[in-house]
Amino acid sequence: MKEFLLSFIPIFVAMDAIGVLPMFIGFTGHLKPRERQKILTQSIITAFVIGIVFLFLGKWIFKVLGVFVADFKIAGGLVLLAISLRDILSHEKSHKIPSDTMGAVPIGTPLITGPAVLTTIIILLDSYGMFLTITSFVINLILTWITFSYAAVISDFLGKAGSKAFSKIASLLLAAIAVMMMRKGIVDTITYFLAQKPA
Repeated sequence: MKEFLLSFIPIFVAMDAIGVLPMFIGFTGHLKPRERQKILTQSIITAFVIGIVFLFLGKWIFKVLGVFVADFKIAGGLVLLAISLRDILSHEKSHKIPSDTMGAVPIGTPLITGPAVLTTIIILLDSYGMFLTITSFVINLILTWITFSYAAVISDFLGKAGSKAFSKIASLLLAAIAVMMMRKGIVDTITYFLAQKPA
């Protein structure tokens, strides 16, 4: 049980379903319940597939491509920043992210399963093994699905004007998260190269 908690909690913190919920509402608040449910399903499936692929192939993929985790953070941050700025500066619904891809990007990845989650599960794999890491990851996805399922209730509570304001605030928070991801990636890159310098 102790080992399970030690593998579950880091993924729970990295996934941060409660923190991502405002952005999910912001992206899907204008959609009908059926469309929102479809996007939720798509996002969870996308997050699951990416997480499992990285569990088995993550280190190998990074090694083959010559990519560091820091590079992944910067790239993910740039994607999120572009999406958030487009939403903040947009005044027309036609500029919103297409609903047929929204569940995969940006909700499934990099919001649910992003650099923080991918890095965490790769580290946990070495510490606690495949079974506990996959179990913890799947349970966290189920909790995220439950949390997002109540997004419609929260959106109805806010109302049309409140949802619109919430959407803009969520986009601003998304931009801040994007900058944070890029900042961490840059710091990690600088730290790595400094460590490579001979004393």
